[in-house]
Amino acid sequence: MTILITLGSIALGIAIGLAFGVIQRKALEQNTQKQNMGNLNSGWSVMPGSFRRVAYLILSLLAIQIICPVLFENETTQWLISAGVVIGYGLTFLQYLRTRNNIYHSIL
Repeated sequence: MTILITLGSIALGIAIGLAFGVIQRKALEQNTQKQNMGNLNSGWSVMPGSFRRVAYLILSLLAIQIICPVLFENETTQWLISAGVVIGYGLTFLQYLRTRNNIYHSIL
């Protein structure tokens, strides 16, 4: 049972991290398109809504830190979920860096 809770915790964290990473990536693509079309009026409009997206991520992590100790006796569950979030978001970030580097190498 402990192994299932551990794997489930990491999987839940990875799902949260991947979801956040995908949302951030889509916003970046939209803003890049706006920038290429010349629709950005100022530097403040480069990533609209990013504060709200980060706030949602922080609130979800806070909820995990509060809810997990109530639901599970094992205190490491909340940290496993948080580690999964880091892994999930890290995967999307590494994928972004890999595609960006491929684009730069094809230009050169």
